[in-house]
Amino acid sequence: MTVLLTILGIALFAAGLLVSIAWHELGHLSTAKLFGIRVPQYMVGFGPTLWSRTKGETEYGVKAIPMGGYIRMIGMFPPGADGRLEARSTSPWRSMIEDARSAAYEELRPGDEKRLFYTRKPWKRVIVMFAGPFMNLVLAVAIFLGVAMSFGFATQTTEVAGVQKCVIAQSENRDRCATGDRVAPAHAAGLRVGDRIVAFNGEPVADWPELSARIRDTIGPATVTVERGGERLDLHPVLERNMVVKKDADGEVVPDEYVPAGYLGFAAKTEIVPLTFGQSVDRMGDMIADGAHAVVALPGKIPDLWDATFGDGERKADSPVGIVGAARISGEVMNLDVPTQNIVATFLLVLATFNLSLFLFNMLPLLPLDGGHIAGALWESARRNLARLLRRPDPGPFDVAKLMPVAYVVAGLFVCFTVLVLLADIVNPVKIS
Repeated sequence: MTVLLTILGIALFAAGLLVSIAWHELGHLSTAKLFGIRVPQYMVGFGPTLWSRTKGETEYGVKAIPMGGYIRMIGMFPPGADGRLEARSTSPWRSMIEDARSAAYEELRPGDEKRLFYTRKPWKRVIVMFAGPFMNLVLAVAIFLGVAMSFGFATQTTEVAGVQKCVIAQSENRDRCATGDRVAPAHAAGLRVGDRIVAFNGEPVADWPELSARIRDTIGPATVTVERGGERLDLHPVLERNMVVKKDADGEVVPDEYVPAGYLGFAAKTEIVPLTFGQSVDRMGDMIADGAHAVVALPGKIPDLWDATFGDGERKADSPVGIVGAARISGEVMNLDVPTQNIVATFLLVLATFNLSLFLFNMLPLLPLDGGHIAGALWESARRNLARLLRRPDPGPFDVAKLMPVAYVVAGLFVCFTVLVLLADIVNPVKIS
């Protein structure tokens, strides 16, 4: 059964991956056609074609390797300086440029002169290139909001799950009371498991972050109002000063750092709680910000990834994960000993995270990524507007083809990084709890 569930998880992720890729390319295709650009091909995957069908002027198909997809637009790059494709050169850099330029004019037909990609205004080209990643962002947000508002997330509540008997600094590596330890304020005041704290010092508390902040800010006598057995009771603990875990501005725990603060001495119960629309949007914003930071931090993670792959280093929980790793995690999700709805929610969140990563990664202003073409169109618009402002001749379209040597280098680095992540996912995979 374990093997079958693992295969099912991997198969479902593969299906989600294909849908995500097709959805991405649909953004490019629909906006390109909207602006009158001819699109000869719409393909999901790379390598040999498994299936294709021509409808109108576009061939739609699926290829053997589901590692991406593409649409082929006519005239991605402008002609050379002489107004046509330039002659070949012995220079390898020039050959790269002209190979790319030549590919952009394959299948050119009479009448296509006004349907070339580069002839569209920069803002239209930005929309065409941005539409693909944007579709992934839309899918990620839709999945995330759906899970957050219908299922929810593990959230600490104001209900008491456990009461400490004594005051132990959280920086100490022990969980048992010792001779001389002071009695914990919660225990001394009579707080019990199952109590739900509804007010602190006479002011209502809505959630755990608010209650935690008030407790930390208080040292000395306090009034804690609890609901117990359908009744409300006021308890009067005397909060102590203690070393507790540090929290950042967002209320998240900072690992291995401690600060002096007020201490009551109880554990909050964790429940799966659906979020409101506003809470879901806030959490999605945090997720996007964390994802952007992770993309920027990718180069710094390479040494640890190398050590985890070829050395005896630990594969960290925040280590980059590729398609193989994500498929493996999906297989593990299917084997979790939790309710089915938890499995479905977790799988959907894996898919949402993958789509968010596609959006953020493709927005990097580097060729051959979509962000590189967007940057080229924005640069063309800026220099044309500047020339118009200074009453200088129009500099014409920006020749993105001249950046193809850089694009090949970037693509080579991405391939190397992808192979490294692939090997790491095989020999030392990230595991879920």
